Amino acid sequence: MIEIHPQLTVPEHEIAFRTSRSSGPGGQNVNKVESRVELLFDLEASESLKDEQRERLRERLATRISRSGVLRVVSQKYRTQAANKDAALRRFVELVAEALEEAKPRKPKRKPKGVERRRLQEKRRQSEKKKLRSRQDRWQE
Repeated sequence: MIEIHPQLTVPEHEIAFRTSRSSGPGGQNVNKVESRVELLFDLEASESLKDEQRERLRERLATRISRSGVLRVVSQKYRTQAANKDAALRRFVELVAEALEEAKPRKPKRKPKGVERRRLQEKRRQSEKKKLRSRQDRWQE
């Protein structure tokens, strides 16, 4: 069982891994070893998710979910398959936990009266400064 947060655990059998050759530097190793790991989690078939959780994940992780409803996390940072598998699992847990987190409602704040007063005074000061820079004969008409 993979614990996302205290109220949600995902059974390991719901997660699939696919490996392939990693891109980038690595010498001869990169041409022979399949160290890149892809974690696949089928949201639609998952029995561990409630409908509202599934919907929230679909909404917040839309760019990572395929049309068939499979969440995909890729790791190729490390040179070993085991390290990349661990990294993909950590990232999966992090992504799902973050997506399921409820946003705190924003509390609207009022500007203090002093802030507004100082802002308006500064605007008046700037206006006067600009007026003094202009030609005086325009203001006398």
